[in-house]
Amino acid sequence: MLSLENNIHPVRPPRSDAIVREMEARNQDSVPPVSSDETPRAIIKNVDMEQDMQLAVIELAADAMVRFAVEKDMAAHIKRTSDDRFGPTWHVIVGRSFGSFVTHESKHFIYFYLGTMAFLVWRA
Repeated sequence: MLSLENNIHPVRPPRSDAIVREMEARNQDSVPPVSSDETPRAIIKNVDMEQDMQLAVIELAADAMVRFAVEKDMAAHIKRTSDDRFGPTWHVIVGRSFGSFVTHESKHFIYFYLGTMAFLVWRA
């Protein structure tokens, strides 16, 4: 089970070598493979969200990083799944460098990093 202490959260996405090879074959930005002894950590920069929802969104982001090589596809997956699980209307930005200024519904905002990838997820 993930812990929310100190704003650092271990996440171990189920990453296979086949997925990494497929991403590299597509010649797109790939997510570096996670070695079996390395535990990627979610570093929360800003949050206004209940802990159980934080964990769900972080795990969803880790899953998106495994499934998709393109940030737009990661964001779409997180948005659609969040809409289904938590109700509409969610907004998601995924990337390594971006600025933002958003208004969010109370208790429905999180900004965090998984490795070098930033995730901004909020409901409005």
